[in-house]
Amino acid sequence: MKKTIVLFFYLVMLFCSANAQQTEKVYLSGTGNDNTKNWDFFCTKGMNAGKWTTIPVPSNWELQGFGKYDYGFAKDSVRGKEEGFYKYKFIVPANWKNKLTNIVFEGAMTDTEVKINGQPAGEIHQGAFYVFRYNISKLLKYGAENLLEVKVAKHSANQSVNEAERKADFWIFGGIFRPVYLEALPQTHFDRVQLYAQANGLFTGKLTVAGIADRVEIQLLAKDGSKFGEKITVAIKPGARSVEFSKQFVHPKLWSSEFPNLYTAKFNLTKGGKIVHTQSKKIGFRTIEVKERDGVYVNGVKIKFKGVNRHSFYPSSGRTTSKMISIADVLLIKEMNMNAVRMSHYPPDGHFLDVCDSLGLYVLDELAGWHGNYDTPTGTKLLEEMMMNDENHPSIVLWANGNEGGHNRDLDPLFSQQDIQKRVVVHPWEVFGGFETTHYREFDYGIGNYDHGHNIVMPTEFLHGMFDGGHGAGLEDYWNAMWQNPLSAGGFLWDFADQGVVRTDKNGEIDTDGNRGPDGIVGPYRQKEGSFYTIKEVWSPIFFEKREMTPAFDGKFTIENRYAFTNLNQCTFSWRLEELKNPISNFEKGTIRAPSIKPFEKGILKVDLPTGWRNYDVLYVTAKSPSGVKIFTWSFPILLPKTQAERLLKKEGELPVQLNETGTAFETEANGIHFVFNKITGLLEKVSKENAIVPLNNGPILQEGVNNFKEFKAVKDGENVVISSTFNRKESYNTLKWTVFPSGILKMEVNYFPSAYFTTFVGLNFSYPETEIKGVEYMGNGPNRVWKNRMKGNSFGVWKKDYNTSATGEIPFEYPEFKGYYANLYWVKFVGKSQSFKVFTDREDVFLRLFTPKKSRDTEWDNMSPTFPTGDISFMNGISAIGTKTQKPETTGPMGMKHIFYDFEKEPARALNMTLYFDFTGK
Repeated sequence: MKKTIVLFFYLVMLFCSANAQQTEKVYLSGTGNDNTKNWDFFCTKGMNAGKWTTIPVPSNWELQGFGKYDYGFAKDSVRGKEEGFYKYKFIVPANWKNKLTNIVFEGAMTDTEVKINGQPAGEIHQGAFYVFRYNISKLLKYGAENLLEVKVAKHSANQSVNEAERKADFWIFGGIFRPVYLEALPQTHFDRVQLYAQANGLFTGKLTVAGIADRVEIQLLAKDGSKFGEKITVAIKPGARSVEFSKQFVHPKLWSSEFPNLYTAKFNLTKGGKIVHTQSKKIGFRTIEVKERDGVYVNGVKIKFKGVNRHSFYPSSGRTTSKMISIADVLLIKEMNMNAVRMSHYPPDGHFLDVCDSLGLYVLDELAGWHGNYDTPTGTKLLEEMMMNDENHPSIVLWANGNEGGHNRDLDPLFSQQDIQKRVVVHPWEVFGGFETTHYREFDYGIGNYDHGHNIVMPTEFLHGMFDGGHGAGLEDYWNAMWQNPLSAGGFLWDFADQGVVRTDKNGEIDTDGNRGPDGIVGPYRQKEGSFYTIKEVWSPIFFEKREMTPAFDGKFTIENRYAFTNLNQCTFSWRLEELKNPISNFEKGTIRAPSIKPFEKGILKVDLPTGWRNYDVLYVTAKSPSGVKIFTWSFPILLPKTQAERLLKKEGELPVQLNETGTAFETEANGIHFVFNKITGLLEKVSKENAIVPLNNGPILQEGVNNFKEFKAVKDGENVVISSTFNRKESYNTLKWTVFPSGILKMEVNYFPSAYFTTFVGLNFSYPETEIKGVEYMGNGPNRVWKNRMKGNSFGVWKKDYNTSATGEIPFEYPEFKGYYANLYWVKFVGKSQSFKVFTDREDVFLRLFTPKKSRDTEWDNMSPTFPTGDISFMNGISAIGTKTQKPETTGPMGMKHIFYDFEKEPARALNMTLYFDFTGK
């Protein structure tokens, strides 16, 4: 400890000598979960209670093996209410004696009592997520050792604080979870700096000053450090505590999520011509307007928020994060082509807002409140603390007063009183302030509101993700409606990352509290789920109209610019033609001239393809943003399944197919492969190769149809053998035909009618033991599985997937999952432990189903309704949709509804067709 104190003292002295006019800041704790300092610690209850030891600061004590883990829904009778006692010794430089010294806590959970050298620093602070400070100048020993003592009560003595912060749908932690530092200021200093830089170049502000000064000087600096505009000089009237300024700047670079241009405003406070205090703030010139019955405008352009809710959370450290985590999270959010983030359900770390400023995200910042709210005195104090810390961030475009009923309406006018920018306040989940923000509404919800009303529609939570439902599932329908609705301001998905926490009391297990925490688009350690890529495509600021790669294709794509401020000639485009061979693919690539297409307009992207482009299998087109970040890569198959099947199909063999008819079966032999078909049902009963069983059988079984195949006949057709059923419009209108070729390849043709007008899925099933599978290789869309209402985000290609049993949102959070539906199948190779075989098709739009994913723990299965066929593997003409945690699939839009098929009086030409080829030769 002595060495630490001496080093601390030395560093502070060096810092002070070089920065006498600046606010001097010295950390007593670390700066985040990647940089901590050990303090003495005592926990009153729970794990490791009743003894003095040490703990890293900042941290949540549960993650360090103390106290009790609780989710916010825990009953009060079992809720952890432990207290933590902290001690830390430090030295303050002797030359700080004539300065004002504050101790600053960026966040502590929940009631915090601070003592310096045994004396109270001030009243107990109540409220976990807010920066608070005490003037401890008179309590310090300068040039000597000081003792800091902190008592933190996890459960607040103020019941309104518990209602607002701790009886909520998220993990509840204790401890000093954000940094603690000392700040030393001159006696005359800036006490508060409130700024507003508007898109028209008008820069205004209000500066609150402590002490006696006579003038303020303000200079703006560009990104490269050069001066921008003239210096602003404002005189301070004698005795005045504040001063306001206004200056018009010419052609500033504006701030937006697309172009997050920042300037540095440097403030000098002078007295008698001498600078006594200097301070710098980042600003962005931008204007936010909310126009009644219209929308939200940024810099005069109507914006649709493509947003997500985000907790300040990391699995190994709880609510203690770091600037590196903030950077990584913002980059992931922007990688999904999002432009906005809502703080749920409390103000974030300051560095997260810094990153939103610098990288470009619109922020909805929120005063805490879940289904309960702060009382007015407490809320008033915390609101001011939030404002003082967050108010100047250009990324913040709206304020939120609580969540889902946790709104103290007495606080609403205080936002405008505190905020010189007068940003609008919303009540998430309410119709308030001209906004309809109701959560988790059905696609066609509303009588006199939502899509059928007059307010600005902006759900602050929608498509509640859980398991693999929500997020990407249903988003395309919602977004199409939002994009077309002029009253829509977009919305915010729930939520960014699974709330899975490391349980130090359970051998490091990651716990999501059943189905309450795994609602993320990414896993606890930011593992990307399938919906990540769907969102990336659906929310791409460049939209491609559907285009088929026919011989008449002239290289022209109709695209739409869905940016708000970017002309597409500021982006870059490239193409790649690829021949999908295994193991080596041939390819050609080139660049595309970026077209001049203004925001919200359509135009043509012309790809100059080389002669012979149709000899390739697929065309990929990639777009990158003005900053060089990949927006998306779209894939356009050139090859059709019919052509691919012709390449794979070999009919010839050394000998004709042998046929043997028994009392119960048709048996055939071709190229060493033995097939057994049931004589009554026509089903494939057995496949063997060189006396080894290939474990595929019991198919095809129609799903949502009836296996009324009847009156089978086996005939020789040249060197082939054909086994087929007889069509009867009343009794055997579904037909099955097998063709065995001398090569050993087996062809199956099924014409069938679904059993109902509305069908969940249609196709046919086979039995194949899951214990036999090692993996698959396939040509189609991948690598992620799909649902009827989540088709986008994949790419056409050849994919290899090893078997896993991952369930979305559960340990081991391994993606992509193996089991499920796959789209646009051309061929698939089943890699078994003993035998492998290939299945291919000449039909378009075939889905492959691989086994049935296990039900996730505590999943509300009836609501989500992820429905799978019987059997083990299936080949489908239509698959099921999936719901969300709060909605059935059919309420998330047309894509979530059932399939519709009219049977046309069983007219054979109208039947659905499934044609498959089975290759057991191993070639």
